[in-house]
Amino acid sequence: MANITPKIESIDVLDTFERYPNAQREKLLFLRQLIFEVASEIGIDDLEETLKWGEPSYLTKNGSTLRIAWRKSQPKKYAIFFNCKTTLIETFREVYREQFTFEGARGIAFEMDDVIPVEELKHCIELSLTYHKIKHLPMLGI
Repeated sequence: MANITPKIESIDVLDTFERYPNAQREKLLFLRQLIFEVASEIGIDDLEETLKWGEPSYLTKNGSTLRIAWRKSQPKKYAIFFNCKTTLIETFREVYREQFTFEGARGIAFEMDDVIPVEELKHCIELSLTYHKIKHLPMLGI
């Protein structure tokens, strides 16, 4: 996997990543890398990195916001969150119920020692980044 991940420009986002314990930071930076990689692969050049609810978040004009997080209350878990007012998680549950552990109507959660099904997760990220173009399609066009 070629590293096309840009440097973190936002001081607030950088500070947030730096506050995470090392192992958790590595996991979240991997999710960040996947988000930027997918955006590059599908031609998104307006991906914005910011904080929402104190967590690194990724926004684009035609997509739905993605967030990545680790919380002290669940030290062995980390997650990628999707907008709960979309059909994204509902669709992911239907297609990837065997591959992922879902957190309510908004997230895919991982244990620290999980092997992430990268291609499947990249597909979920792609659907989120293009959501406003595909939301009218049954099962988001899958």
